Amino acid sequence: MRRRVWQLAGLGDGIMIDRATVKLAHLPTPLAPLEGLSRDLGVQLWIKRDDLTGLAFGGNKTRKLEYLVADAISRGADTLITTGAPQSNHCRQTAAAAATQGLSAVLVLGGAGVDAMRGNRLLDGLLGAEVVNIGDEDRATALERVANELRAKGRKPYVIPLGGSNALGVTAYRVAIHELRDQMEE
Repeated sequence: MRRRVWQLAGLGDGIMIDRATVKLAHLPTPLAPLEGLSRDLGVQLWIKRDDLTGLAFGGNKTRKLEYLVADAISRGADTLITTGAPQSNHCRQTAAAAATQGLSAVLVLGGAGVDAMRGNRLLDGLLGAEVVNIGDEDRATALERVANELRAKGRKPYVIPLGGSNALGVTAYRVAIHELRDQMEE
C-alpha cells in the first residue's frame, strides 16, 4: 500500500487528501483531442482516456477501487463484495482488483443474463469471482444479506456499493480533477 497526498488548491480552501491506496491504475491517463467533433462544432474538445487505466480492460472505476481496496485491506477484509448488472464494468474491475490483491470477490448480480457466460460475466469467472444471482431482489438489500451470510461463515467481507459510489470512492475523482487540471496546464 502507498499513501497519496494531494493539495487541491482551487477546489475550495486548499483541500488536502491523504489516503492509503493500492496501485491498480496506470495514471495519469492521457488526454486525447476529438479532432472530428472539434472541427464539426468549431470548438476544441478533448477526452480523458480512463479506458486506459489498465486493470481488466480499464475503466474509470479503477480510480475508486484504488482507495476502496486499500480501505478493505486496512480493515482486514478477505473478500470484496459488490453489486451490479450482469455485464457491469464495475463488477469486472472489482473482481480484477481482488485477484491482484489476493482477496476473494463476490458479485451480487441481478437482472437478465446473469447465467450467460459471455462478455464481462465470462471475465468475472476467469478472474475467480463468485457470483450470487439475486434475480429481481433489491440490490442494496441483497448486498447486505450476502455480506451477513459471508460473516456467518467466518469470512470478512468489505462491502463496496453499486459503482463504488460512496464518500471514499468520490475521493478518487477529486484527485482526478487535480490530474486533469495539471494536464490542461501543460
